[in-house]
Order: sequence, then structure tokens, then C-alpha cells
Amino acid sequence: MPELDKTYTPAEVEARWYQRWLDDKCFEADPARVSETRPAYSIVIPPPNVTGILTLGHVLNNTIQDILARRARMLGKEVLWLPGTDHAGIATQNVVEKTLKKQGVIKHRDDLGREGLVAKIWEWKEKHGGIIIEQLKKLGASCDWSRERFTFDDDYNACVMRVFVDLYKKGLIYRGKRMVNWCPSSLTALSDEEVVMKPQNAIMYHFKVEVVEEPGTWLTIATTRPEVIPGDTAIAVNPKDERYTHLIGKHVRRPLPLENQELLPIIADEHVDFTFGTGVLKVTPAHDKADFEIGQRHKLPVIDVMHPNGVLNDLAGKDLAGMERFAARKRAAELLTEIGSLVKEEPYQNNLGFSERADVPIESRLSEQWFLKYPSVKESQEVVASGEMKFHPDRWAKTYDHWMTGLQDWCISRQVWWGHRIPVWSKQHSGWTNECNSDHAKVCAIAAQRKDFIVQKIDPDLIGPDNLDKPVVIYVAVAPDESSDSDQANYIKEIEALGFTQDPDVLDTWFSSWLWPFATMGWTGNKEQDSTNPTLRAFYPTTDLVTGPDIIFFWVARMIMAGYEWMGELPFKNVYFTGIIRDKQGRKMSKSLGNSPDPLELIATYSADALRFGIMRSAPLGQDIAFDEKNVELGRNFCTKLWNAARFRQMQGGTTETEISAALLSSDDKWILLRLNTAIAEVTTALEEYRFSDATATLYRFFWSEYCDWYIEASKAVLQGTDEARKANTLAVIDFVLSHTLRLFHPFMPFITEELWHGMGFNTDLPADQGGKTIMVAKWPKPLDADELAYFGILPEDEKTANDKYEAVNLGRGLKSTFNINKRVRFVLKPNQELPAHEIEVLRILLNAEPLDVDASFAPTQGTPSALTPLGTLYLPLDGLIDVEAERARIGKEVAKVESELEKVTAKLADEKFTSKVPQKVLDEHQQRKTDWQEKLAKLKEMMSALG
Repeated sequence: MPELDKTYTPAEVEARWYQRWLDDKCFEADPARVSETRPAYSIVIPPPNVTGILTLGHVLNNTIQDILARRARMLGKEVLWLPGTDHAGIATQNVVEKTLKKQGVIKHRDDLGREGLVAKIWEWKEKHGGIIIEQLKKLGASCDWSRERFTFDDDYNACVMRVFVDLYKKGLIYRGKRMVNWCPSSLTALSDEEVVMKPQNAIMYHFKVEVVEEPGTWLTIATTRPEVIPGDTAIAVNPKDERYTHLIGKHVRRPLPLENQELLPIIADEHVDFTFGTGVLKVTPAHDKADFEIGQRHKLPVIDVMHPNGVLNDLAGKDLAGMERFAARKRAAELLTEIGSLVKEEPYQNNLGFSERADVPIESRLSEQWFLKYPSVKESQEVVASGEMKFHPDRWAKTYDHWMTGLQDWCISRQVWWGHRIPVWSKQHSGWTNECNSDHAKVCAIAAQRKDFIVQKIDPDLIGPDNLDKPVVIYVAVAPDESSDSDQANYIKEIEALGFTQDPDVLDTWFSSWLWPFATMGWTGNKEQDSTNPTLRAFYPTTDLVTGPDIIFFWVARMIMAGYEWMGELPFKNVYFTGIIRDKQGRKMSKSLGNSPDPLELIATYSADALRFGIMRSAPLGQDIAFDEKNVELGRNFCTKLWNAARFRQMQGGTTETEISAALLSSDDKWILLRLNTAIAEVTTALEEYRFSDATATLYRFFWSEYCDWYIEASKAVLQGTDEARKANTLAVIDFVLSHTLRLFHPFMPFITEELWHGMGFNTDLPADQGGKTIMVAKWPKPLDADELAYFGILPEDEKTANDKYEAVNLGRGLKSTFNINKRVRFVLKPNQELPAHEIEVLRILLNAEPLDVDASFAPTQGTPSALTPLGTLYLPLDGLIDVEAERARIGKEVAKVESELEKVTAKLADEKFTSKVPQKVLDEHQQRKTDWQEKLAKLKEMMSALG
């Protein structure tokens, strides 16, 4: 076999092997290979933003996916890990707009216009988009890059349009006015997921209004937003609040605007919390979701006093009109003061919603939007409740079920330009006129030529002799068909020639990504065509989904509903929810806090394998991840340990992977084979149960401690000896363990395992599809079965034999540690059983003894330190090793110090004044301190006794 370099160079190895995997098409899935003996395994990547860059969150999520995919290949499955990116409408447009403004190209998006800005975004995408894909490759992600998808691919776009029209035909999509989250910076509606709640130091303004019917009776109202007082249309109190029940039905005069102080009714609504503030609520239906609902219940007028960009409009009054919302807030408070209405201002902390992308406070805004009534809700709820689809950890199933029982219609429209434009054309008429009737007939004629072209009049009840003066809007939805793009364009031209214009809005990004599991596999919506699609037939439904619980509603639930609606079945069988990555202080990692390291820098410093192993070691199932760079450093050290262990084997020479002779197995050989069996079983079970950190803990324990620290050291008794047959057998055991260990490690650390697999020659005699070409398809290890254990003569008690020996070693090392002895010393073992010479030599090596005397009649001098071990009594003669008197004096000083500390803590715990006042946590700390001092004192006295 070629000799391994003295030191491991991960950068060179990682680049070389990844390119080799790509060249050999190791990641590419072929549905033709799927069979009963080679089942399919599929997973779709949660598509990162096209302009995204690698974060630790991506590292965690994609490492987990890669572990699942690589292990599935080793289990003999045909694996499709399908990658791609999301166009990320608002996020991408914001990035490009900010860049163009910074470059001085534009001051506002209107400077370029829709087509011009979209062209600039495409330029940006071609130049910067997909950077994260290249970064994922550096991580070792084994995606089928030949199938990489983008949510703006032509065929994917066709899927989105097809789904929109299908839902529109089913009556599930409609247009209406609703309260939405509104970003005054991006000028678009936002989903709840795109809103980040942040604690804010605000001001609570208390102002008073007089009850018109009872002069001298004043009500005090508390608000953080005096600038929207001109939009108030009522004052609400709780009907159970006895302070105000007699005022219900009466009126107050709205203080602002000064020139229009209208009378507002005092209404009763149970929504009002009479324990908060004064128990009197100003109702502003156009600027608060809860107020809007109150307004709907009481049929209140809606007064919108704000432009979409957060500037107050004319309805706010002459004193506030034209002012930015926060400046208007200060001015409104001043106006209230001037008229004697402001009672007081108080500091107040509240949680305020911010636009995730623009990082500005959002507004609740009444806006006309497109909405969707969710499809296939019942099936999507039952599949999780029944356990057919499993969530890991399963507690998220309850969260999912709770959300699915209270669904609100989905606002699917966004007022940006980068996105899937809504395929609806409209034309408004002033009533049902001859022109309107003509347009309707013409569009119907076009529709007759196409099955997927539909016409729908909004609110057909408007049509009739009593409604001729009311406007009528005809909506036209156009879906992509099987004809050429030019035919499609011609249909649209015909519509637009009639004066119809396309809706300016685009679809919410989630509206395209909820189709991801099947739209990425070539779904057309044609059942006959889809039934012959080899990719869909082989790989849908997918096996696993790995994602964060923060998008369980916005993506996971919607994908499940889409799967049932268009594929008739669930989209994936298992969902693994990752935790949130936090720093050592428990803070969520973010760029603004500066506590999130660059994964590429970590890879450059420690290696991709080290980062993968380190982050998985920190990721317990269902819990947040406390990231510590020391774990990545430990991952690097682990790689070094693995490399050095392989080099140690090479340095012994001999033929690789020879037959193991059962007759020549030592107790240490049998022990390591049993420990390997346990490791294989534990890692396999952990991965099947998605307990990745438990798997890494087992790997660490087995390889670092059991294999390197114990077995390799013990094997030196043979390797340094003269029995060539036994030496060859020990090397065969080492090869057997190493080859299995590399396969166990491969899903976690793909690069170094591939390098060592070839470097050690373990691939030499294997077929190409079983590890001869790459460890990636080497068979996943299985524990030795009963017949194999019997063949090797390995019994459960063999593990105890070796464990007894290692316990004796630990006790002997403890004796040396007690007296701070760090050199080779003489030990004497007074055995309680007959020990073979080989076992004695192993003990000597592990104890680092020079010499190890085995003497059944040994009579120690008084005070000789000893330890009772499973093999007998082990003595550490101190003659000539230490100055007994000096050591006795040193220990005496330590005893005095410890006794003093123990006396202090004991007195504190006996003091009732102390114990009755301090928290339980402090008491527990003091009790633990007392226990620690007691244990240290006992150990010191034992050491003193040993000195005689």
C-alpha cells in the first residue's frame, strides 16, 4: 500500500476527492436502478436563497442531510438528494435595490421600472446567485448536482402557474380586502414568518377625552401610537367592566385632527382587557388587526390615515399630513399637550414586529390582496396525527396539529417585482355595459379554444338592472398549456389588445416552494404523463425532510397539503427538525451580534470533516445547539488521531486484511471486537432514530478511548514481541476494526475516510459497487452475528476479562497520580489468580511499569500505597521515589487548609439566618462545596496513611 504522508493535509484531500466524486458521477441518481433489492431513498434540500451564503445553520442542516444520504448509499439504496435554490422574492429584490442605490444607479425602484429592475436582478443572480451551492460543495454535500433546480426555471414556473389556476378554478383563490403585515420600506405585504418580533423601549401616551353626554366625565386612554388617533372610529370598553358600563352607547369627541374632532361611540367588546392600562381602548380599524376585527363586529367605518410608505396622508389632518410616521408621533403628542388632552407620558417596553428583510417596523394595513383557502387540510392533519408521517422529535406533532386546527386564509400576493407574477388579467367597467358584455364574449371565445383558460367575473351579484351604475371587473386567469411559448404569448397578446392588464403583484415565495418535493421532479399536472415520469415514480414521496421548526407552518405544512392536493399522497415520510444554533451565552447567532463565525473560515482552519463532526457532536435531537469552536477543534484533533492510527498500522508492515485466526486471538482482541460490535449497534440505532449527537458520542468513545487508548496500547505487547504468527493475527484484527471504523465514520467525515480507505488499501479486493471505487458505496457495517462470534470463540465473559485488566491499570495509574509521579516506576502485583505471561506484559505496558513484578508472596513494608484490583492487590513501592518527610509535611498543610474550608461551609449551613434567606440554588451550591471538601479531606488522609 502507498505510504501515508506524515501529516494530514485536508485542503488538498478535500478538493481532490470532491472533484473525483463529481467526475465519477457518484452523486447522480438513476431511477432505472431502483428495484426491490435496491430501494429508493430521496431527500430534497430546503432551497437556500439564491443570493444566500453559507451559515452555521446551513452547515447543520446540510450535514444532517448528507449523513442520511451517504448512509443510505452504504445500505445499498439508490439515493437522490435533490438540490436547488429559491428566488427569494423580497430578500433578493432588497439586496439588489440597496446595491443599486449605493452605486448611485437609482434613488427608487421606479427609476428603472419593472422590466428594468427585474433585468438588473437577473444580472445579479447570474453573477452572485448560487454562491452558496459552491460553498455546500466545500462542505462535502453529496447532492445530485445534475438535477439542480431553481424556482424560476421555466418548467418550475409552469408548475406554479398551473397550480394557481387549478386553485382558482376550484374557488379556493379569491381577491379581497384584509388586514395584512405591511412593510413601509419594501412596500409589500408580508407573511407572519417574515416578521421578527423585537423588544422596544417605547412611550405610553395617556390622553383624556370627555363624555359628550356627561360633561365633566373624562376617560383616559393609553396608546403608544398617538399619530393614528385621526383614524379612530370608536372607543371600546369591556361589557363586564363596571366602571364604564353606564357609558356604553354614549360618545366622546376625538381630539385629532384638530379641524375634525368627530364624535365617536363608546362600544362594548369583550376583546378589551380591563386589567391593562385604564381599560379603555381606542379603536383604529385601519391600523390594527385586533381593532379591525372589533370594527367588523360593530360595523365601524375604516379610516386609513397613512400612505403605504409610512407617511401620514390628508385624512390625518393638516398638522400631521406629509409627516413620516415616527415624526408624526412626536407631533401628535405635542398637539395633545397644546389642547390639554395629554395626561402623561410613561416609558414602556413592548414587542414590535419588524420586517425581516428591510429591518423596519411593520404596519398592520388594510389592503386588497389575493388569498388562498388551504386545500387538503383534513388529509394533511390526519397523516401526522396517525403517525404515518413521523416528526423527530415527536413533540412538534402537537404544535403542527394545533396550527392546522386554526388555519386562516393565506395572503399569497406580494407587491414586489421579483417573483412569479400572478397570472390574472383584468379590466374594469362602469357597470354591465355593452362594452363589458362584448369583452366578456371575446374572452370567452378565447377560453373556448383552451381548456386551461378561464374567465370569472368578480361578484356576479353586481349584474342586474339595479346595479348598472356599479363597476364590474372581469378577471381572466391564464395557465400554461402544452402549446409552444409563442402560442402562449399570442393568447396573452389577444387579451391585452382588448385592454386587459396583468395583475402587478407577484406570488409569495412560499407559494412556489410548497411545490418543491414534486415540482423539482418534473411534475406536469397531467396524470397520464406524470405516471410515466421515472423520477416521480422512483423517488416520490421522498424519504426524509430536514428543516427548522420555525417554518413548520410556512413550509412543512404547506408542502404536506400540496402533496395531497396534487400528488394524492404525503410528500415525505419523516421530518427532522433541527435546533437553533446559539453561542456559549445562549444567544441566537446573528451577523448583528457578531457572534456567528464564517463556516468557510472554519473549514479553512480546521477542515470540512472537523466542522461537520464538531457541529454534529453539539446537536442533540430536538434541542438548540450550543456552538463552541472547541468542538470543531476537537473534530480536527479527531481527524489527526484517525490519520495517526492509520499510519501506525502502516508502520507495522505486513499484508493488509489477512484472515483472522480464532486460535490466536488474545483477550484484548476479543474485547475490541466486542466493543466494535457495540459501537456498530449503537451508531446504527442512533442514526435510525435521528440521534446524530449520540452517534458521534459513540464514535468518539469507541475510536479515541477504546481503540486507541486501550486496544492499540495493549496490542504493543504482541507487535513488539517475536511471535510473528500472533503479530500477523493482531494486524488482521486491527485491519478489520479500522475498515469497519472508517465506514462508520464516513457519513460524518467523508473526506478523510475516503482518503484512508484507499490509502490503507481496503478497497483493493472489493467490487466497484461495494467499495472498490469509493467508500461511499462500501457496505454499512453489521455486528458479528452469533455464528461469527462462535467461530472466533468470543464469549460475553471475554469482555469482562479485559475490563478487569483495564480496571487494574486505571487503579495503578491512580496510585501514581496521587503522589504526582509521572515517570516509569516499579509496580508489584500480588495476584489472586494465575496470569499468562502475555497478560502480564500487557499490564506492564499499560501501567508504564519498569518493572512489573508479579509476586504471590510479596510482603509490603508498612505504608506502601496499594489498590485492590480484580486481578489482585497492586502495590506502588515508594522507596527512592519521593522524600517521605517532605511529602508528609506538604500533605499536612493541605489537610489543614481543607479542614479550615470545610469548617467554614459547615458553619454556614448550620446558620439558620443564612439558610432561611438564600435561594435553594445557593444552598445546593454550599452543600456541594461541603461534599467536595469532605472527599478531598478523605483522600488526603488516605495519602498520609500510605506514607506510614
